[in-house]
Amino acid sequence: MASVVFLGTPDFAAGILQGLVDAGHEVTAVFTQPDRPKGRKGLLQMPPVKELALKLGIPVYQPVKIREEENVRILQELHPDFIACAAFGQIIPQSILDIPPYGCLNVHASLLPAWRGAAPIQWSILSGDRTTGVTIMRMNAGLDTGDMILKKEVEIGPDETGDSLFDALMAEGSSLLVQAMEQILEGTAVYTPQPEESPTPYAKMLKRQSGLIDWSRSAAQIERMIRAFDSWPGTYTYLNGKTLKILKAVPVPEDETEQMKQETVSSAGCGRAAGEILRAGKEGLVVQTGDGALRLLEVQLEGKKRMDAASFLRGCHLQAGEILTGGISL
Repeated sequence: MASVVFLGTPDFAAGILQGLVDAGHEVTAVFTQPDRPKGRKGLLQMPPVKELALKLGIPVYQPVKIREEENVRILQELHPDFIACAAFGQIIPQSILDIPPYGCLNVHASLLPAWRGAAPIQWSILSGDRTTGVTIMRMNAGLDTGDMILKKEVEIGPDETGDSLFDALMAEGSSLLVQAMEQILEGTAVYTPQPEESPTPYAKMLKRQSGLIDWSRSAAQIERMIRAFDSWPGTYTYLNGKTLKILKAVPVPEDETEQMKQETVSSAGCGRAAGEILRAGKEGLVVQTGDGALRLLEVQLEGKKRMDAASFLRGCHLQAGEILTGGISL
């Protein structure tokens, strides 16, 4: 078995770390992001990788910038056979890439060269992809541009969420990384260069405000957004100045949408404004979008618990014609 230094931060990376340990590899150290304040009280919270590493008795380093000379020196002194990386959150400099004799391997949650970047899982669902996957690559100085070693395709189901796809790709990535390391040690690994151009846009990092709904988008796009951003960064709109999280929704069939338009009177007197509530009663909570209507199934109003739309409407008396306000397109 090989000695490994692991670089990673979120739950996805913690699953990969556990897979390395379970396979019998010696993880001599873990590098992860610093603890960050979280919640209303701003209490410091450890990254999931740090929590797991401490349980496993693995030394933990939390550099603000891993490229600093002190961190490079620590890595050199550890003499790892491999450096394994999964969602670390920092760019790895060439001075570190050159340290391990068997290379630095990255577990990327897409079928490279598609969806290079920080949030490939969410962007894949958001874009309506039917399949995605995981790639093990040998890292270089570029952004997810290194030679590919192994890939595994995974289907994206019609009800797939960001969380469920994270779990599926984490399991595949864990086993695929171990397999790639075995092939490298045996001298049987095949390195396939990536094409220079990616077939998809860069999967840019998501922020809290990325989840603000732009109601001018189509019902299908917003529904994918709700699934893609579960549970981070979440999807929300504003109702009378309060944040309303949208946790589950489905597009309304076109014929039903047209019937609603005929039955209700628009607040503008003609047409239906994006974000306008078409129904709010026994038939559910239905909102007009830029193309079609969206039925909200589960919501959470600021300061309240998560609940189904029927329960929400019993305590919040909305009427057709009221407007949910949102943001601009991503």
